[in-house]
Amino acid sequence: MKFDTQDLKILEKALDKLSEGFESLPDAAPALDRERLKAVLLEVAARLQDNYPYFHPLYAGQMLKPPHPVARLAYMLAMWINPNNHALDGGRASSRMEKEAVAEIAAIFGWHRHLGHLTGGGTLANLEALWIAGRLKPGMKVVASEQAHYTHQRISEVLGLAFETVACDDDARMDPGALREILEKGWVGTVVATVGATGTGALDPLPEILALREKYGFRLHADAAYGGYFRLADNLDPPAQAVFERIGEVDSIVVDPHKHGLQPYGCGCILFRDPGVGRFYQHDSPYTYFTSSELHLGEISLECSRAGASAVALWATQRLLPMVPDGEFAAGLSRGRAAALDLYERIQADKRFRAILKPELDIVVWAPAGGSATEISGRTAALFAAAARENLHLATFRYPAGRLLARWPDVRLNQPYVTCLRACLMKPEHHDWLGRIWEILERAAAAVR
Repeated sequence: MKFDTQDLKILEKALDKLSEGFESLPDAAPALDRERLKAVLLEVAARLQDNYPYFHPLYAGQMLKPPHPVARLAYMLAMWINPNNHALDGGRASSRMEKEAVAEIAAIFGWHRHLGHLTGGGTLANLEALWIAGRLKPGMKVVASEQAHYTHQRISEVLGLAFETVACDDDARMDPGALREILEKGWVGTVVATVGATGTGALDPLPEILALREKYGFRLHADAAYGGYFRLADNLDPPAQAVFERIGEVDSIVVDPHKHGLQPYGCGCILFRDPGVGRFYQHDSPYTYFTSSELHLGEISLECSRAGASAVALWATQRLLPMVPDGEFAAGLSRGRAAALDLYERIQADKRFRAILKPELDIVVWAPAGGSATEISGRTAALFAAAARENLHLATFRYPAGRLLARWPDVRLNQPYVTCLRACLMKPEHHDWLGRIWEILERAAAAVR
Protein backbone atom coordinates (compact mmCIF):
# COMPACT_ATOMS: atom_id res chain seq x y z
CA MET A 1 0.00 0.00 0.00
CA LYS A 2 0.96 3.65 -0.42
CA PHE A 3 0.18 6.51 1.90
CA ASP A 4 -2.20 9.10 0.45
CA THR A 5 -0.46 12.47 0.11
CA GLN A 6 -3.33 14.40 -1.47
CA ASP A 7 -4.08 16.06 1.87
CA LEU A 8 -0.73 17.87 1.76
CA LYS A 9 -2.14 20.15 -0.94
CA ILE A 10 -4.84 21.19 1.52
CA LEU A 11 -2.17 21.87 4.14
CA GLU A 12 -0.30 24.11 1.68
CA LYS A 13 -3.45 26.18 1.10
CA ALA A 14 -4.06 26.37 4.85
CA LEU A 15 -0.50 27.61 5.39
CA ASP A 16 -1.08 30.34 2.83
CA LYS A 17 -4.19 31.36 4.76
CA LEU A 18 -2.28 31.30 8.06
CA SER A 19 0.47 33.47 6.55
CA GLU A 20 -2.09 36.18 5.78
CA GLY A 21 -2.36 36.88 9.51
CA PHE A 22 1.32 37.81 9.71
CA GLU A 23 1.83 39.76 6.46
CA SER A 24 2.99 42.88 8.31
CA LEU A 25 6.06 41.13 9.70
CA PRO A 26 9.43 41.32 7.90
CA ASP A 27 10.64 38.06 6.43
CA ALA A 28 12.57 35.90 8.92
CA ALA A 29 12.67 32.48 7.25
CA PRO A 30 15.75 30.53 8.40
CA ALA A 31 18.34 29.44 5.87
CA LEU A 32 18.12 25.68 5.36
CA ASP A 33 20.25 23.15 3.57
CA ARG A 34 17.29 21.33 2.09
CA GLU A 35 19.34 18.53 0.62
CA ARG A 36 20.68 17.62 4.06
CA LEU A 37 17.18 17.99 5.51
CA LYS A 38 15.83 15.67 2.81
CA ALA A 39 18.52 13.09 3.52
CA VAL A 40 17.73 13.06 7.23
CA LEU A 41 13.98 12.78 6.63
CA LEU A 42 14.47 9.86 4.28
CA GLU A 43 16.59 8.19 6.94
CA VAL A 44 13.81 8.80 9.47
CA ALA A 45 11.28 7.27 7.06
CA ALA A 46 13.47 4.21 6.67
CA ARG A 47 13.77 3.84 10.45
CA LEU A 48 10.01 4.20 10.90
CA GLN A 49 9.42 1.22 8.63
CA ASP A 50 10.37 -0.86 11.67
CA ASN A 51 6.87 -0.60 13.10
CA TYR A 52 3.72 -2.65 13.09
CA PRO A 53 1.09 -1.21 10.72
CA TYR A 54 -0.87 0.48 13.50
CA PHE A 55 -2.90 2.50 11.00
CA HIS A 56 -4.16 -0.52 9.03
CA PRO A 57 -7.37 -2.52 9.69
CA LEU A 58 -5.29 -5.71 9.90
CA TYR A 59 -3.71 -4.28 13.03
CA ALA A 60 -6.07 -5.12 15.90
CA GLY A 61 -3.64 -5.53 18.76
CA GLN A 62 -3.17 -2.55 21.04
CA MET A 63 -5.27 0.60 21.34
CA LEU A 64 -3.68 2.34 18.41
CA LYS A 65 -6.09 4.23 16.20
CA PRO A 66 -4.84 6.51 13.40
CA PRO A 67 -5.64 10.21 13.80
CA HIS A 68 -8.25 11.55 11.44
CA PRO A 69 -6.65 13.39 8.48
CA VAL A 70 -8.10 16.68 9.74
CA ALA A 71 -6.38 16.14 13.10
CA ARG A 72 -3.03 15.44 11.43
CA LEU A 73 -3.32 18.47 9.18
CA ALA A 74 -4.49 20.83 11.92
CA TYR A 75 -1.67 19.64 14.21
CA MET A 76 0.91 20.21 11.47
CA LEU A 77 -0.56 23.62 10.68
CA ALA A 78 -0.26 24.65 14.32
CA MET A 79 3.36 23.51 14.36
CA TRP A 80 4.35 26.50 12.25
CA ILE A 81 3.45 28.58 15.34
CA ASN A 82 4.04 25.95 18.07
CA PRO A 83 1.62 27.42 20.65
CA ASN A 84 1.94 26.62 24.35
CA ASN A 85 -1.40 26.36 26.15
CA HIS A 86 0.02 26.96 29.60
CA ALA A 87 -0.87 30.64 29.46
CA LEU A 88 -2.99 32.78 27.15
CA ASP A 89 -0.05 34.78 25.84
CA GLY A 90 1.62 31.56 24.73
CA GLY A 91 -1.40 30.22 22.91
CA ARG A 92 -4.16 32.78 22.51
CA ALA A 93 -6.14 31.13 19.73
CA SER A 94 -5.29 27.55 20.73
CA SER A 95 -6.29 28.17 24.37
CA ARG A 96 -9.73 29.33 23.26
CA MET A 97 -9.98 26.31 20.99
CA GLU A 98 -9.07 24.03 23.91
CA LYS A 99 -11.81 25.50 26.09
CA GLU A 100 -14.37 25.06 23.33
CA ALA A 101 -13.28 21.51 22.53
CA VAL A 102 -13.23 20.45 26.18
CA ALA A 103 -16.69 21.92 26.71
CA GLU A 104 -17.95 19.81 23.81
CA ILE A 105 -16.50 16.68 25.42
CA ALA A 106 -18.09 17.60 28.76
CA ALA A 107 -21.43 18.03 27.00
CA ILE A 108 -21.28 14.35 25.94
CA PHE A 109 -21.73 13.52 29.62
CA GLY A 110 -24.38 16.19 30.20
CA TRP A 111 -21.99 18.61 31.93
CA HIS A 112 -22.56 22.20 30.84
CA ARG A 113 -20.85 23.60 33.92
CA HIS A 114 -17.53 21.97 34.71
CA LEU A 115 -13.81 22.42 35.15
CA GLY A 116 -11.56 20.67 32.69
CA HIS A 117 -8.63 20.78 30.33
CA LEU A 118 -6.47 18.64 28.08
CA THR A 119 -3.45 16.71 29.31
CA GLY A 120 -0.58 14.79 27.79
CA GLY A 121 -2.57 11.57 28.14
CA GLY A 122 -4.83 9.50 30.35
CA THR A 123 -2.19 8.80 32.99
CA LEU A 124 -1.70 12.46 33.83
CA ALA A 125 -5.45 13.09 33.61
CA ASN A 126 -6.06 10.31 36.15
CA LEU A 127 -3.28 11.70 38.33
CA GLU A 128 -5.08 15.04 38.50
CA ALA A 129 -8.35 13.31 39.38
CA LEU A 130 -6.75 11.35 42.23
CA TRP A 131 -4.76 14.38 43.38
CA ILE A 132 -7.99 16.36 43.80
CA ALA A 133 -9.60 13.33 45.47
CA GLY A 134 -6.73 13.15 47.93
CA ARG A 135 -7.09 16.83 48.79
CA LEU A 136 -10.83 16.41 49.38
CA LYS A 137 -10.50 13.10 51.23
CA PRO A 138 -7.11 13.41 52.99
CA GLY A 139 -5.71 10.28 54.59
CA MET A 140 -8.33 8.06 52.97
CA LYS A 141 -7.95 5.11 50.63
CA VAL A 142 -8.39 4.81 46.86
CA VAL A 143 -9.95 1.59 45.56
CA ALA A 144 -10.28 0.27 42.01
CA SER A 145 -11.10 -3.08 40.48
CA GLU A 146 -8.48 -5.73 39.86
CA GLN A 147 -9.05 -5.18 36.12
CA ALA A 148 -8.56 -1.40 36.39
CA HIS A 149 -5.52 0.07 34.70
CA TYR A 150 -2.35 -0.38 36.74
CA THR A 151 -1.78 3.36 36.60
CA HIS A 152 -4.20 3.96 39.50
CA GLN A 153 -2.09 1.98 41.95
CA ARG A 154 1.06 3.63 40.67
CA ILE A 155 -0.45 7.12 40.87
CA SER A 156 -1.69 6.45 44.41
CA GLU A 157 1.86 5.53 45.40
CA VAL A 158 3.18 8.75 43.84
CA LEU A 159 0.56 10.79 45.72
CA GLY A 160 1.09 8.96 49.00
CA LEU A 161 -2.45 7.56 49.03
CA ALA A 162 -3.35 4.11 50.31
CA PHE A 163 -4.70 1.84 47.57
CA GLU A 164 -6.66 -1.41 47.50
CA THR A 165 -8.01 -3.54 44.66
CA VAL A 166 -11.59 -4.77 44.49
CA ALA A 167 -12.37 -8.26 43.19
CA CYS A 168 -14.15 -8.60 39.86
CA ASP A 169 -17.00 -10.89 38.87
CA ASP A 170 -16.72 -13.43 36.06
CA ASP A 171 -17.47 -10.69 33.51
CA ALA A 172 -14.36 -8.68 34.50
CA ARG A 173 -16.49 -5.99 36.18
CA MET A 174 -16.03 -4.68 39.69
CA ASP A 175 -18.02 -6.87 42.12
CA PRO A 176 -20.36 -4.57 44.12
CA GLY A 177 -20.47 -7.11 46.95
CA ALA A 178 -16.69 -7.11 47.24
CA LEU A 179 -16.71 -3.30 47.15
CA ARG A 180 -19.30 -3.20 49.94
CA GLU A 181 -17.10 -5.39 52.14
CA ILE A 182 -14.20 -2.96 51.72
CA LEU A 183 -16.44 0.05 52.34
CA GLU A 184 -17.72 -1.49 55.58
CA LYS A 185 -14.18 -1.41 56.95
CA GLY A 186 -14.13 2.36 56.52
CA TRP A 187 -11.53 4.89 55.32
CA VAL A 188 -12.36 4.66 51.63
CA GLY A 189 -12.22 8.15 50.19
CA THR A 190 -12.35 7.44 46.46
CA VAL A 191 -13.71 4.68 44.26
CA VAL A 192 -12.45 4.46 40.68
CA ALA A 193 -15.05 3.04 38.30
CA THR A 194 -13.49 1.75 35.09
CA VAL A 195 -15.63 2.58 32.07
CA GLY A 196 -13.89 0.47 29.45
CA ALA A 197 -11.13 -1.71 30.90
CA THR A 198 -8.06 -1.72 28.68
CA GLY A 199 -7.81 -5.50 28.83
CA THR A 200 -11.39 -6.52 28.15
CA GLY A 201 -13.41 -3.37 27.48
CA ALA A 202 -15.61 -4.25 30.47
CA LEU A 203 -17.64 -1.56 32.24
CA ASP A 204 -17.85 -1.48 36.02
CA PRO A 205 -21.50 -1.51 37.21
CA LEU A 206 -21.92 2.22 37.75
CA PRO A 207 -25.57 2.20 38.93
CA GLU A 208 -24.70 -0.21 41.77
CA ILE A 209 -21.60 1.81 42.68
CA LEU A 210 -23.64 5.02 42.76
CA ALA A 211 -26.11 3.35 45.11
CA LEU A 212 -23.22 2.49 47.45
CA ARG A 213 -22.01 6.09 47.31
CA GLU A 214 -25.35 7.20 48.71
CA LYS A 215 -24.63 5.17 51.83
CA TYR A 216 -20.88 5.50 52.22
CA GLY A 217 -20.21 8.99 50.85
CA PHE A 218 -17.02 8.32 48.89
CA ARG A 219 -15.81 10.35 45.94
CA LEU A 220 -16.46 8.62 42.61
CA HIS A 221 -14.06 8.93 39.68
CA ALA A 222 -14.81 7.41 36.26
CA ASP A 223 -11.77 6.30 34.33
CA ALA A 224 -13.39 6.42 30.90
CA ALA A 225 -10.10 6.93 29.08
CA TYR A 226 -10.99 4.12 26.70
CA GLY A 227 -14.76 3.87 26.82
CA GLY A 228 -16.03 7.40 27.42
CA TYR A 229 -16.97 8.24 23.85
CA PHE A 230 -19.23 5.18 23.65
CA ARG A 231 -21.93 7.23 25.33
CA LEU A 232 -22.66 8.26 21.73
CA ALA A 233 -22.90 4.71 20.32
CA ASP A 234 -26.34 3.36 19.43
CA ASN A 235 -25.78 -0.40 19.67
CA LEU A 236 -24.81 -1.05 23.30
CA ASP A 237 -26.43 -3.75 25.41
CA PRO A 238 -28.76 -2.60 28.25
CA PRO A 239 -26.17 -2.97 31.08
CA ALA A 240 -23.73 -0.77 29.15
CA GLN A 241 -26.47 1.74 28.35
CA ALA A 242 -27.27 1.91 32.07
CA VAL A 243 -23.66 2.82 32.82
CA PHE A 244 -23.55 5.65 30.30
CA GLU A 245 -26.97 6.97 31.27
CA ARG A 246 -25.63 7.70 34.75
CA ILE A 247 -21.99 8.56 34.11
CA GLY A 248 -22.80 12.25 34.52
CA GLU A 249 -23.42 11.64 38.24
CA VAL A 250 -19.76 10.89 39.04
CA ASP A 251 -17.40 13.52 40.46
CA SER A 252 -14.72 13.40 37.78
CA ILE A 253 -14.20 11.79 34.37
CA VAL A 254 -11.11 11.03 32.32
CA VAL A 255 -11.45 10.44 28.59
CA ASP A 256 -8.65 10.08 26.04
CA PRO A 257 -9.18 11.85 22.70
CA HIS A 258 -6.04 10.06 21.46
CA LYS A 259 -7.91 6.77 21.67
CA HIS A 260 -11.41 6.93 20.18
CA GLY A 261 -11.30 10.69 19.68
CA LEU A 262 -9.18 10.34 16.50
CA GLN A 263 -6.28 12.44 17.86
CA PRO A 264 -2.49 12.13 17.71
CA TYR A 265 -0.66 11.22 20.91
CA GLY A 266 -0.74 12.69 23.44
CA CYS A 267 -4.14 14.05 24.19
CA GLY A 268 -6.01 13.20 27.37
CA CYS A 269 -8.80 15.11 29.08
CA ILE A 270 -9.76 15.54 32.74
CA LEU A 271 -13.20 16.83 33.71
CA PHE A 272 -14.53 17.79 37.15
CA ARG A 273 -18.27 18.18 37.75
CA ASP A 274 -17.66 20.85 40.42
CA PRO A 275 -15.68 23.84 39.10
CA GLY A 276 -14.91 24.74 42.72
CA VAL A 277 -12.10 22.15 42.83
CA GLY A 278 -10.10 24.75 40.95
CA ARG A 279 -9.24 26.26 44.34
CA PHE A 280 -6.71 23.47 44.82
CA TYR A 281 -4.83 24.64 41.73
CA GLN A 282 -5.04 28.41 42.34
CA HIS A 283 -5.23 29.19 46.05
CA ASP A 284 -6.09 32.88 45.93
CA SER A 285 -8.64 33.17 43.10
CA PRO A 286 -12.36 33.58 43.74
CA TYR A 287 -14.69 30.71 42.97
CA THR A 288 -16.18 32.43 39.95
CA TYR A 289 -12.77 32.81 38.33
CA PHE A 290 -12.73 29.12 37.51
CA THR A 291 -15.60 29.46 35.08
CA SER A 292 -14.31 32.71 33.60
CA SER A 293 -13.79 32.89 29.85
CA GLU A 294 -10.42 34.52 30.53
CA LEU A 295 -9.05 31.60 32.51
CA HIS A 296 -5.40 30.75 31.93
CA LEU A 297 -5.42 26.99 31.47
CA GLY A 298 -2.10 26.66 33.26
CA GLU A 299 -3.85 27.79 36.44
CA ILE A 300 -6.02 24.64 36.50
CA SER A 301 -3.41 22.13 35.37
CA LEU A 302 -0.58 20.29 37.06
CA GLU A 303 1.28 20.43 33.77
CA CYS A 304 2.93 23.69 32.82
CA SER A 305 3.91 23.75 29.15
CA ARG A 306 1.29 21.92 27.09
CA ALA A 307 1.03 21.42 23.33
CA GLY A 308 -1.40 23.94 21.88
CA ALA A 309 -1.28 21.92 18.66
CA SER A 310 -3.18 19.12 20.43
CA ALA A 311 -6.04 21.51 21.16
CA VAL A 312 -6.05 22.78 17.58
CA ALA A 313 -6.21 19.23 16.21
CA LEU A 314 -9.02 18.26 18.59
CA TRP A 315 -11.02 21.42 17.83
CA ALA A 316 -10.70 20.84 14.09
CA THR A 317 -11.79 17.21 14.40
CA GLN A 318 -14.84 18.08 16.47
CA ARG A 319 -15.67 20.86 14.02
CA LEU A 320 -15.67 18.35 11.15
CA LEU A 321 -17.20 15.48 13.15
CA PRO A 322 -19.43 16.87 15.93
CA MET A 323 -19.62 14.77 19.11
CA VAL A 324 -23.37 14.14 18.87
CA PRO A 325 -25.57 11.03 18.77
CA ASP A 326 -26.47 9.87 15.25
CA GLY A 327 -23.54 11.79 13.77
CA GLU A 328 -20.68 10.49 11.64
CA PHE A 329 -18.35 10.24 14.62
CA ALA A 330 -20.89 8.26 16.67
CA ALA A 331 -21.51 5.97 13.69
CA GLY A 332 -17.81 5.10 13.65
CA LEU A 333 -17.98 3.95 17.28
CA SER A 334 -21.03 1.82 16.53
CA ARG A 335 -19.29 0.20 13.56
CA GLY A 336 -16.35 -0.82 15.72
CA ARG A 337 -18.70 -2.38 18.21
CA ALA A 338 -20.61 -4.14 15.40
CA ALA A 339 -17.31 -5.62 14.22
CA ALA A 340 -16.58 -6.89 17.74
CA LEU A 341 -20.01 -8.52 17.99
CA ASP A 342 -19.53 -10.13 14.58
CA LEU A 343 -16.18 -11.60 15.61
CA TYR A 344 -17.59 -12.79 18.93
CA GLU A 345 -20.50 -14.58 17.22
CA ARG A 346 -18.13 -16.31 14.79
CA ILE A 347 -15.96 -17.44 17.70
CA GLN A 348 -19.00 -18.72 19.60
CA ALA A 349 -20.03 -20.86 16.63
CA ASP A 350 -16.58 -22.34 15.98
CA LYS A 351 -15.40 -25.34 18.02
CA ARG A 352 -11.76 -24.43 17.41
CA PHE A 353 -12.12 -21.44 19.71
CA ARG A 354 -13.39 -20.66 23.20
CA ALA A 355 -15.09 -17.36 23.89
CA ILE A 356 -14.48 -15.67 27.23
CA LEU A 357 -16.57 -12.50 27.41
CA LYS A 358 -19.25 -10.99 25.22
CA PRO A 359 -17.79 -7.60 24.29
CA GLU A 360 -19.36 -4.59 25.96
CA LEU A 361 -17.54 -2.16 23.65
CA ASP A 362 -15.21 -3.12 20.79
CA ILE A 363 -12.66 -5.43 22.44
CA VAL A 364 -12.92 -9.21 21.98
CA VAL A 365 -11.08 -11.70 24.20
CA TRP A 366 -10.99 -15.40 23.28
CA ALA A 367 -8.67 -18.40 23.05
CA PRO A 368 -8.01 -21.50 20.98
CA ALA A 369 -9.70 -24.64 22.27
CA GLY A 370 -7.66 -26.95 24.50
CA GLY A 371 -7.92 -29.36 27.40
CA SER A 372 -5.88 -27.38 29.92
CA ALA A 373 -4.79 -23.85 30.70
CA THR A 374 -1.26 -24.76 29.72
CA GLU A 375 -2.32 -26.18 26.36
CA ILE A 376 -4.57 -23.20 25.60
CA SER A 377 -1.82 -20.73 26.48
CA GLY A 378 0.63 -22.52 24.21
CA ARG A 379 -1.83 -22.58 21.32
CA THR A 380 -2.54 -18.89 21.86
CA ALA A 381 1.13 -18.07 21.36
CA ALA A 382 1.29 -20.22 18.23
CA LEU A 383 -1.90 -18.73 16.74
CA PHE A 384 -0.71 -15.20 17.54
CA ALA A 385 2.49 -15.84 15.58
CA ALA A 386 0.68 -17.60 12.69
CA ALA A 387 -1.73 -14.67 12.28
CA ALA A 388 1.14 -12.17 12.36
CA ARG A 389 2.81 -14.01 9.47
CA GLU A 390 -0.25 -13.06 7.42
CA ASN A 391 -0.09 -9.45 8.65
CA LEU A 392 -2.97 -9.84 11.11
CA HIS A 393 -1.63 -8.40 14.35
CA LEU A 394 -3.48 -9.27 17.55
CA ALA A 395 -2.55 -8.97 21.22
CA THR A 396 -2.32 -11.51 24.02
CA PHE A 397 -3.94 -11.08 27.40
CA ARG A 398 -3.51 -13.02 30.65
CA TYR A 399 -6.92 -13.79 32.12
CA PRO A 400 -7.33 -15.12 35.70
CA ALA A 401 -8.04 -18.84 35.48
CA GLY A 402 -10.31 -18.68 38.52
CA ARG A 403 -12.74 -16.51 36.57
CA LEU A 404 -13.14 -19.22 33.93
CA LEU A 405 -14.37 -22.05 36.14
CA ALA A 406 -18.03 -21.55 35.21
CA ARG A 407 -17.37 -20.86 31.53
CA TRP A 408 -14.92 -23.69 30.93
CA PRO A 409 -15.97 -26.54 33.26
CA ASP A 410 -14.25 -29.11 31.02
CA VAL A 411 -10.85 -27.36 31.01
CA ARG A 412 -8.16 -28.30 33.51
CA LEU A 413 -7.13 -24.95 34.91
CA ASN A 414 -3.67 -26.01 35.98
CA GLN A 415 -2.09 -22.55 36.20
CA PRO A 416 -3.17 -19.20 37.70
CA TYR A 417 -3.63 -17.44 34.36
CA VAL A 418 -4.68 -18.41 30.85
CA THR A 419 -3.04 -16.54 28.00
CA CYS A 420 -5.77 -15.53 25.57
CA LEU A 421 -6.07 -13.60 22.33
CA ARG A 422 -7.36 -10.06 22.26
CA ALA A 423 -8.58 -7.98 19.34
CA CYS A 424 -9.19 -4.26 19.69
CA LEU A 425 -11.54 -3.44 16.79
CA MET A 426 -11.54 0.30 17.35
CA LYS A 427 -11.20 1.38 13.73
CA PRO A 428 -14.51 1.84 11.88
CA GLU A 429 -12.88 0.03 8.94
CA HIS A 430 -12.67 -3.14 11.01
CA HIS A 431 -16.36 -3.69 10.25
CA ASP A 432 -15.61 -3.97 6.53
CA TRP A 433 -12.47 -6.05 7.07
CA LEU A 434 -13.97 -8.57 9.47
CA GLY A 435 -14.45 -11.20 6.76
CA ARG A 436 -10.79 -11.05 5.79
CA ILE A 437 -9.70 -11.04 9.42
CA TRP A 438 -11.74 -14.19 10.01
CA GLU A 439 -10.24 -15.94 6.98
CA ILE A 440 -6.76 -15.33 8.37
CA LEU A 441 -7.82 -16.58 11.81
CA GLU A 442 -9.19 -19.76 10.24
CA ARG A 443 -5.95 -20.44 8.40
CA ALA A 444 -3.91 -19.66 11.49
CA ALA A 445 -6.06 -22.02 13.60
CA ALA A 446 -5.66 -24.79 11.02
CA ALA A 447 -1.88 -24.31 11.02
CA VAL A 448 -1.73 -24.46 14.83
CA ARG A 449 -3.83 -27.63 15.09
